[in-house]
Amino acid sequence: MDSRRRHHLLRLSGVAVAMFVAGFAMAPLYNALCELTGFNGKSAGLAIASEAPEQPDLTRSVNVEFVTTVNGGKPWRFVAETPRVSVHPGQYVTVWFEAQNTEDRAIVAQAVPSVTPWDGARHLKKTECFCFRRQPFAAGETRRLPVRFMLDPQLPASLDTVTLSYTIFDVTDQKS
Repeated sequence: MDSRRRHHLLRLSGVAVAMFVAGFAMAPLYNALCELTGFNGKSAGLAIASEAPEQPDLTRSVNVEFVTTVNGGKPWRFVAETPRVSVHPGQYVTVWFEAQNTEDRAIVAQAVPSVTPWDGARHLKKTECFCFRRQPFAAGETRRLPVRFMLDPQLPASLDTVTLSYTIFDVTDQKS
């Protein structure tokens, strides 16, 4: 093989390797970008360490909808007890979800939240959420899981509905 072809083959191989590496790097980079900006409803700012005093804006109501999904086609049951609530920004609200492990073995589940529209995510302040930690379930166990939150009064006036979604994953085989 002449040197031009060998050089061309090496460059093409380098491009293929770079694309392969970039494919693996995309998910962590995307998650880091979402955490930093709150884009796609993912934000480390969803949780707050302590409760701020309640100062509800009684002139305004916002609908908060709850959506639940079980990842991976598991036969578990996971539902919001109330699919929608109307809240005043600045008012704390506690809602409940119910999860059931319908399998005949113990599992560990982890819920991942997402908020839409994305610009509403930074205005959702949670003080308690089952998504903050892994949830061990015995075989057949059913449990009520709380979420306590407030919509910041600075939520844009154009937002009259915020959707809080949870996807629950089986993390039994993953290390803490």
